Amino acid sequence: MAEKQAVKKGTRPSAKRTTGEASETFTAEEKAAMRERAREVKAAAAKADGESEVVAKIAEMGGRDRVMAERVHAVIKATVPAISPRTWYGMPAYAKDGDVVCFFKPAQKFKTRYATLGFSDKAKLDEGDMWPTEFALTELNDAVEARIRALVEKAVS
Repeated sequence: MAEKQAVKKGTRPSAKRTTGEASETFTAEEKAAMRERAREVKAAAAKADGESEVVAKIAEMGGRDRVMAERVHAVIKATVPAISPRTWYGMPAYAKDGDVVCFFKPAQKFKTRYATLGFSDKAKLDEGDMWPTEFALTELNDAVEARIRALVEKAVS
């Protein structure tokens, strides 16, 4: 009845949370990533320097994640100099024509056992009916770096 009256008056009833269920939908890490994404959208609108943001995010990482992220960043920048570093959900990411193509997900961010190099749907890695979109990184050596170069080149082609 109150809802009908509110509609008649041209106002809407306030949306009130009646249970605590919604707050349990996302983990604390996922909520933090969403807050970071909102900040990134605002920064992009203000034309923030993506390279500086990525370097700062990498510097915040601990130990193994930081070492890997620094190396992945260097490999990607050397492979595709025209790619634009930026953050994406608080992670170092790389965009072509404004669209994120790939990103580095540190193990610490979501408390996983390994870091990953991920590719968005904008990456041109399509291969048949099924292909990987994230690759686990346990060690960076010459062979892994060569694979990263090949994947990034193909992703932006």
